Parts: sequence; structure tokens; C-alpha cells
Amino acid sequence: MWYAPGLYKPSAKMLTRQAWENARHSAAHDIVAAGATGTRRLQTKASLALPRATLLGCAPMSTIEQDLETLVVAAARLRTEIGRRIVGQVDVVEEVVLCLFAGGHVLLEGVPGLAKTLLVRTLADALALDFRRIQFTPDLMPGDITGTEVIEDDHTTGRRAARFLRGPVFTQVLLADEINRTPPKTQSALLEAMQEGRVTAAGEDLELPRPFFVLATQNPIEQEGTYPLPEAQLDRFMLNVRMTYPSAAEEVRVLTSTTGTAETVIVPVVDADGVLSLQRLVREVEVAEDVFRYVADLVRATRPGTDDAPAEIERWVRWGAGPRAGQSLILAAKARALLDGRVHVAPGDIRRLAAPVLRHRILLNFHAEADGVRSDDVVDLLLERVKPPGVA
Repeated sequence: MWYAPGLYKPSAKMLTRQAWENARHSAAHDIVAAGATGTRRLQTKASLALPRATLLGCAPMSTIEQDLETLVVAAARLRTEIGRRIVGQVDVVEEVVLCLFAGGHVLLEGVPGLAKTLLVRTLADALALDFRRIQFTPDLMPGDITGTEVIEDDHTTGRRAARFLRGPVFTQVLLADEINRTPPKTQSALLEAMQEGRVTAAGEDLELPRPFFVLATQNPIEQEGTYPLPEAQLDRFMLNVRMTYPSAAEEVRVLTSTTGTAETVIVPVVDADGVLSLQRLVREVEVAEDVFRYVADLVRATRPGTDDAPAEIERWVRWGAGPRAGQSLILAAKARALLDGRVHVAPGDIRRLAAPVLRHRILLNFHAEADGVRSDDVVDLLLERVKPPGVA
């Protein structure tokens, strides 16, 4: 029997039947609202009843359908809360949310002023999780991230003792703002934390709080005084999400909502235990053998010098994606399938997420630069050449 503890609840009181009905309608309304802003797949879930565990945090749920309802309702409310403060950027919000549920980390790229930092802060507020921000600068040191040892005097005994002061990495949602403005030795301080969920310091392995979610931002157009992330660091990010300029209508909404006196208060909808439960549920999604093979073929086709690589890959790509890319693509596709109300991964999930998973793992050479080819162009080529299951 599966329980969904931790989904945010204002109180532990048992709800009356009338309150329960109100909660059901509220959940359906939130899902429809999410669909109206671009999350079309969730709109079909408007008839779902809100599972009791979502409100009470203690009622048993005996079927996978109820578990699925819990996830869909939680994701819909999460996106609705984010949408109250972030205008547009529907695909960006979807990718960040599914990456959280898949247990990965996000590298967020966009020009200044697109609300990258505000998006991360809003997500942390809606999750009721501990949040820290690190502003990466050229003089930042690894100890400023992981922590440092200090010598303290014991005035009672007259002795000195070393004590480890934990750094800002000991949190649940970490914003690494402008991560490419600090040298590689400081960037690499996040490697162990992102991969292993722990920090080795003062001769001990210190576990990080769970869930641990890193969202790093960088400006792709400004290169003066920046340090490109090493390939090993880039590979730790499950998704490379790119934010674009808003549409004309969205920009008017931004101006209207941010230049007045009204403040948007974000209501937490999921807490740490709820996120962990949803992450476990994502890993239970089924994947067919031919879909595994499709992902392997797609990733292998990015590597020059192999029989699977098209001629264009040999010309444009210096280094292709590794096995971690395939793992990330499968997990992200599982999360997307669940958010779509399905318990199996479809080839369409793989194709939708191929670009954010692969774009930062494909290292282009000077031929690609001379031909004006971007990593997204390479991914589009591979999606055309590598056929999904059932397509000749």
C-alpha cells in the first residue's frame, strides 16, 4: 500500500465532506487553468478527484491510478503557482518541473532580464523547500560553496578546536547564479554534490538534504570575463533549458504586473517528502525495449568515428554524448509521461526532450562554427535520421 506523505497541507485536521468537495473542484480548476496557459496535456485531467493523501498526508492509496492523480494534481498546482508570477515561458516551466521530478539538475540559459532568477525563487517558494543562492564571481573559492574549517577557542579549557562551517550548498534548492563567472576550480566544487548528493569536507562525507536540486544560470551572449563550464560539469546537468524573449502580449503582461504595487504571494503546494515520493514514482514508469534501443541509437549517433554516426556528425562534431545522456533522456521522458497521465514512455517523449538533454553534451568543432551550425541543428538532424520505433 503506497502513501503520499508530505504533499503540502495547511493543517492536520480531517476535512469535512463539503471541504473535500471544494478541494476536488479546486484541483480540477487549477488543472484547467494550467491548460489555458499552454499546458494542454493537463487539461484532460480536469475531471480527476484530488486524492485524499494530497490533503491529509496520511490516507492510504491502493491503486496506481490514485498515485498518478496525485502527481498530476501536484504538478498542475505547482505550474499554476509558478504561472502566477512568471509570465509565459510554458516550455521552460515544464522542463524545470519534470527535471525536478526526475531527480536531475538544470542549466538555465538566457539573456539578462528574462526572469531566470525569479523563476528559481518562485519554484522554491511553491515547493516549501529550503532555498539558497550563490552569486558566482571571479574571486569565489570552493570553500565559499561547500564550507570551511575554522579554529575556535574554548575559553573554559583554554584549548583550540576545529569546527566545520557548512556552506550554502547544504540546502534543498540551490541557485548557482551566473555560474560561468567563476573559475573552473570553483565550478568543480559542485561536481560531487550534484552527482553523489554529498560533500567530502573535514575528512568526512557529509550528506546533503534531500531532495537536492541545482539550477544554474548563465548568459550565453556575454563572454567577457567568463569561464566556460568544463564538459564534466556540463554532463552533470540533466537538462540545458533555454529561455527566449516573451511575445508581445506576454511582454505587456510583464509590464503590467511588475510596475504596480501588488505583490504576488506564492502558496506552497508540495514539500520535501512529497517531492521524494513523486521522484520514486517516476522511476516506476515502464519503458519498452524498443524505446530503450531508440534512445541508445540516438545517443550513439552523436559520436563521430562510430558506425552509427551520419556523415554530418563526422564533419561537425568533435565529441559526442556519453551514456549519462541516455540515462537522463530516459528519466526525463518518464517524468514527462507521468505528467501527461501515462505510465509508459512513448517515442514522442524522447523526441520532445532530445534537444534539452543533448544540446550541452555535443561538442562542436571549427567546421560547425564555419558552417553556422548549432548543437540544436545537430539534434534536429539526428531526430530526422534516427527513426523511432515503428517508423521505417
